[in-house]
Amino acid sequence: MKQLLQNIKDGKTIVEDVPIPTPREGQALVKVFASLVSAGTERMVVEFAEKSYLGKARSRPDLVKQTLDKAKREGIMPTVQAVFNRLDQPMGLGYSTAGVIVALGKNMQGFKVGQRVACAGGGYATHAEYNVVPRNLLTPLPKNVDFESASFTTLGAIALHGFRLADPQLGENVAVIGLGLLGLLTIQLAAAAGCNVLGIDIDPKRVKLASSLNVEAVTRPQAESAASAFTANRGFDSIIICADTSSNDPVELAGVIARDRAKVVATGAVGLNFPRKIYYEKELSFINSRSYGPGRYDLNYEENGQDYPIGYVRWTEGRNFQAVVDLMASGKLKVERLISHRFDIEEGVKAYEVITGKKKEPFLGVVLKYPEEKVSGAPVSRVTFKQPDTGTLDTVKLGVLGAGLFANSTLLPVLKNNKDFELVGIASSGGLHAQHSGKKFGFQYATSSEDEIINDPKINTVAILTRHDTHADLVVKALKAGKHVFVEKPLAVDSRQLAVVSKQLKSSGTLLTVGFNRRFASLIQSLKSQISNHQEPKHLHYRVNAGFIPANHWTQDEAIGGGRIIGEACHFIDVLTFLVGALPVKVSAHALPNNGKYKEDNVSMTFTFADGSIGVVDYLANGDKSLPKERLEVFCGGRVAVLDDYVSLTTVKDGKKKVESGAQDKGWRAEMAAFAESVRAGKEPPIPYEQILAVTKSTFAAVESIRSGSPVEIK
Repeated sequence: MKQLLQNIKDGKTIVEDVPIPTPREGQALVKVFASLVSAGTERMVVEFAEKSYLGKARSRPDLVKQTLDKAKREGIMPTVQAVFNRLDQPMGLGYSTAGVIVALGKNMQGFKVGQRVACAGGGYATHAEYNVVPRNLLTPLPKNVDFESASFTTLGAIALHGFRLADPQLGENVAVIGLGLLGLLTIQLAAAAGCNVLGIDIDPKRVKLASSLNVEAVTRPQAESAASAFTANRGFDSIIICADTSSNDPVELAGVIARDRAKVVATGAVGLNFPRKIYYEKELSFINSRSYGPGRYDLNYEENGQDYPIGYVRWTEGRNFQAVVDLMASGKLKVERLISHRFDIEEGVKAYEVITGKKKEPFLGVVLKYPEEKVSGAPVSRVTFKQPDTGTLDTVKLGVLGAGLFANSTLLPVLKNNKDFELVGIASSGGLHAQHSGKKFGFQYATSSEDEIINDPKINTVAILTRHDTHADLVVKALKAGKHVFVEKPLAVDSRQLAVVSKQLKSSGTLLTVGFNRRFASLIQSLKSQISNHQEPKHLHYRVNAGFIPANHWTQDEAIGGGRIIGEACHFIDVLTFLVGALPVKVSAHALPNNGKYKEDNVSMTFTFADGSIGVVDYLANGDKSLPKERLEVFCGGRVAVLDDYVSLTTVKDGKKKVESGAQDKGWRAEMAAFAESVRAGKEPPIPYEQILAVTKSTFAAVESIRSGSPVEIK
């Protein structure tokens, strides 16, 4: 399919062939017929992308600080590579479309194939021939609302939410400052609600267009005198600012024309230096409107489909979408006259030349159109880049599931440079990231179907780099299909998942390994060689300055990410297990109070191992990220070893100090080389299964110990 993409790194806007996405549970696959280009949000994204690196840095000083902190911890080259990898991710532009449902994931009651819908949401309702959209971002269309009009639904909801925040009553006076697309929608909504509306803009043409919609409007020089006459010198009850400007003039004008204790709502991006005197004297209320309405930015609502009870939240973003569509159907909200440009998706780049001013012509509503041919059969989910390689018979023929930031910045560069791997296919559910990564790293094809990778007879090995909750199920599917499996940590997010994986391993004739890469790091290997001959128990202390992650981040969700102990601390437990050479048998764990900010991620865990060794993992989110992340101390047989962030290893024995140092190495290259060797030569797995399972169980036991307040045996 064709999709309009923005590359943040080089600033290029392009139309690419991308695999058609695959709907997951709670999603619909929609064939798009029209989409609306946002002259505000999308223009800002494009203009940011087109800036030089220096220009990008100047516009985002917060990100510059994060980058400098990372460079202090990890070095300049790894930081530069990480920044370039992040910038190089393609962005699907757009957030407001309309089309027809052609396929449904599970649990999509109330929707059906062939249904006409309006779609919303950045990352979902993009400028592409097909989109996968969650249920709460879909709105059924009445027959008399055409697709071009319906493509305005999301922007209409932004206008409607701003209007609702102003809380105007029937017969009140409402001023709308800024008569661009958002303002022209807002004046119609206010009029439909029975308000007396005055529109204000600096452009006489837009004032004329507003007047043609039966709403009184004036240019900026007339605004103050017109406001006095319009309100009989009382001032406006509500002022809604829809302008897009860095100037403070709209905020200042709103204060001048407002009545005492009026409400001012900004739905546009405007300067916010308030004139204190007039806002104080009139005791004005100011609200910054946030997008489409309640539910926006709530993953449970937008992605997981959990609606809010109507008795408590009358107007969610979804109900705002429906209200906008109903107003279109009734003829109270007219958008046909607001369309100034139409482009076919193949010419989508021209739309951005218009809204960024490269084409010197006036514009208002810019709509993209899509081919209207009917879909016969299942949409094709694959894009092919090249013919199969002519690798040797014992080459690891790899299929990859997942093409996110971790895959692109960490694992795929390693695999590309390892000749033991033939990169066959790569999948991501949305298709876009698979297409980008497949092209960048030299895969033969990209797809949106996990099953296509798992069932491809040319593939003998599958790497699973998806979200944590999907790992176990995909491991089982791949093992059942006779594939060797590499899975990024964690192996499972709960005991049920782990039991299913463990059962499948017993009957599988193929190999499994987990992304416990640190045990393969050169300095860890050196440390292991120095202490492996000591039979007496060891004491190990691993301090992790993990850094703060908000409690609503997906990794903190127990069902999706497993939480940070299960999702990341498994790394450090594995290092201790490797160095001790025995399995953990008991854990006692304690966490600092969360206090509404943390989520069991300031934790001290003490593990007892089968040989009597003791390992402590202090995993902390309440520190300063500028300090190096990891430090390991080992005491054993008259020797002390200190590992600092995989950059240096200092060992002291008999009063003699030895220091090993170099570029940070966390073991990825060595682990993948060891895995390839095991697959090619039919050797034992690079990490013993008993250690993989014990480490995973240890994370579950640690969480149980935190919550029970008692030590927990690891069976």
